[in-house]
Amino acid sequence: MTARVGLTLVAIVVLLAVAAPALAPHSTNDRFQGLLNAPPTLPHVRDDMGSWHKPFIYRWWLVSRLEQQYEEDRSKRYPLSWLSGGHLVDSLEPGDAPLLLIGTDSYGRDLFSRLLFAARISLGLALVAALGATIGGMAVGCLAGYAGGLVDDLLMRATDLVMVLPTIYVALALRSVLPLVLSAATIFVLLAAIFAIVGAPFIARGVRGIIQSEKHLEHAIAARALGCNDLRLVTRHLLPATWGFTAVQLTMLIPGFIVAEATLSYVGLGFPDPVASWGTMLHDASNVQSFVDFPWQLSPAVSIFVIVAGLNLAFQRSAPLGVWQSEARPR
Repeated sequence: MTARVGLTLVAIVVLLAVAAPALAPHSTNDRFQGLLNAPPTLPHVRDDMGSWHKPFIYRWWLVSRLEQQYEEDRSKRYPLSWLSGGHLVDSLEPGDAPLLLIGTDSYGRDLFSRLLFAARISLGLALVAALGATIGGMAVGCLAGYAGGLVDDLLMRATDLVMVLPTIYVALALRSVLPLVLSAATIFVLLAAIFAIVGAPFIARGVRGIIQSEKHLEHAIAARALGCNDLRLVTRHLLPATWGFTAVQLTMLIPGFIVAEATLSYVGLGFPDPVASWGTMLHDASNVQSFVDFPWQLSPAVSIFVIVAGLNLAFQRSAPLGVWQSEARPR
C-alpha cells in the first residue's frame, strides 16, 4: 500500500514536470510589478449575487503597499481561457488579472509556473547525477573486485576518503573552489559531476563485494575454464549479480541529490537567478518573515518533501542488502 502511494506521488510530480510548458500559464521570468508577494488567485464559479458562471477569477487589489496586503476586486469577473496559446488554462486578460494558482514571489513572478519548470531542472539534475554515480561506482567496484590486490586497495582507500566525510560538506567544498559566476548549463554539468563523484563510492563498495564473491562461484570458474576472457566474464557472468543492488542504490541517491541541489542553490552556490530550480526558489524566499506573511512561498519545500517522501515510500523497502554488500572472501 505504501509503495503504491509513493509511486503515485512520484508519478504526479514527474508528469507535472514533463507537462510544464502546457500547464504553466506564464513563463518563469514573467513579472507582474503590481503583484509582489500576491496570494493565490482562486477560480470561482459563483459570484456575490449567487449566480453561476463558467470558471472565472477576480483580480487582486493592493490595499497596503507597505505591508503588501491584497483584497479581491469583485467589481469585475475575468473568465478563464482554456486550451489557448499553448496553455491548458489562463486568464482572458492576463495583463490585468493574471492567473496565479500559488501566488507570486517577491519579484512578482508566478510561483506555480516556476515550480513546474524548476521540477524539470531539479529532477533532471538528480537523475543525471545518480546515473553518473551508478556508472562510475559500478566501474570502480568491478575493477577493484575483479583485479584485487594493489588495485583493490588503492581504489577502496580512495572511496573511503570520500565516504568518511559528510556528503553535503564534500559537495559544498568542491563547488566552492569553482568560479561563482557560471552559465546555467555549465553549473548543471558541474553539479552533476560533483554529485556523481560523491555518490559513486557508496555503489563501488557494494559492487566490489558482490564481484569478489561471485568470481569464486562455480559458474564463474566454469566460464573461465571454457576460455571466457576477462571482459566477457565480468559483463556476462558477474555484473548481472549487481543489478538488484545498483537499482536500490540508484533510488536512494536521487532524493539525496534533490536535497543537495536545493541546499547548494539555497546558499548561493547552485543555479543563478533567474534560473528556476527548487533551491533557487527557496533562496529567493529565504527571509523567515516571508514564510510567516507569505506561506505560499514555501511551495518549493513542499515539492521537495513530496518527491523525497514518494521515492522513499516507493523504492526504499527492506531488502537483503547484507548479501549485496557482503565483504570479499579472503584472498
